[in-house]
Amino acid sequence: MNFALRIPDYYKTEIEQLKGDVSINQFIINALGEKISALKTEEYLKARALKGSKDHALHMLDAVNNTPVHPLDEL
Repeated sequence: MNFALRIPDYYKTEIEQLKGDVSINQFIINALGEKISALKTEEYLKARALKGSKDHALHMLDAVNNTPVHPLDEL
């Protein structure tokens, strides 16, 4: 699929600096893929959140024992 795409001049410098060793075409394809992935992830998380239950989450937290945190897991 081919598209004629007009990109504003003010993006040219940004794209040139960020694209690295790939072509502008590949940079745009990667950016589209990332945007599509982000939107799909947002939709997925919203759908999962609607299925969630605050009571169930609190019950799961109550079920966790009070084992001390491993030193490598501390912040």
